[in-house]
Amino acid sequence: MKNEIYEKAQKILSERRSRAISENDMRIQEINSKIPEIKEINNTIFNTGKELIRTVIAGDKNNIEAKIEQIKQSNLGAQELCGKMLFANGYPADYLDVQFTCKKCSDTGSDGSKMCDCMRQLCGRLMAESLNESAQLTLSSFDTFRLSYYSGDDYATMERILSFAKTYAVEFTPSSGSILMFGRTGLGKTHLSLAIANEVLKKGYSVLYDSTINILNKIQKENFSYDKDTEMLDTVMDVELLILDDLGTEYENKMYNSTIYNIINTRLNRGKPTIISTNMNFRQIADRYDERVVSRLTSMYTCLEFRGEDVRLQQKHQNTVKKTGVY
Repeated sequence: MKNEIYEKAQKILSERRSRAISENDMRIQEINSKIPEIKEINNTIFNTGKELIRTVIAGDKNNIEAKIEQIKQSNLGAQELCGKMLFANGYPADYLDVQFTCKKCSDTGSDGSKMCDCMRQLCGRLMAESLNESAQLTLSSFDTFRLSYYSGDDYATMERILSFAKTYAVEFTPSSGSILMFGRTGLGKTHLSLAIANEVLKKGYSVLYDSTINILNKIQKENFSYDKDTEMLDTVMDVELLILDDLGTEYENKMYNSTIYNIINTRLNRGKPTIISTNMNFRQIADRYDERVVSRLTSMYTCLEFRGEDVRLQQKHQNTVKKTGVY
């Protein structure tokens, strides 16, 4: 899987680079036809580049450094003049620069001797998409969240939570805050967390969403694998938005508890947002997990308590009434 993801990422970057160069060639042709003077300047820059190569090949040690500096200054002056002429004709000064998606590595995926951040993020996004395909959760929408299932104070509470979730999704960035959604089963925690995921994915960010037990099982499987691969754990730590559904349904053991703390703490330290949903209340969370987990959830997450009656039971009752006519 790792090689497959890496090769797919390389292909995407290669296509980005080729597209950027192709688009730049078209801009050069456009400017050459509309502003011939700039074509002359670019020809001068090209010729001084060839002159530089000849100077290096000649190997005249006494003059080479001075000559290189002279050519460098000449080119800088020509580039500055070219930029001014572009601007004067209504174009951005950098119109003839190749517009790579990543300025750091020019869409090669390599920043010097190490993998560029854009390559690492792209691999993480592709890995998350691959994992999401096998997840048991289906993306939801804010439009299908019905406040009509709530009443009284519960309605007011859920209205505020829905508004908060919508705003969070609209304003999401990879440095947004983390959220703890808690309350009894069937109150819409999974629905809203996946509605957020839906909007965040539309914005082009990477999202990994799955039940806590599934993610922990995959990390445990990696830990005991022959090659000690950390692909799943790396994705969990690096993805731009992590959604852990149904915290507390996993088996209770030291390995799982330790991994949960590591995920929560590491992502907080990296400033990466996480959404956790659980049917437990604060007392139950405190009884089950290390106090460090409780401390971080209660002090560093936005805690949203879901209230009301089980929506699924209400829906089931309404369907029964429709079929039988009996209340």
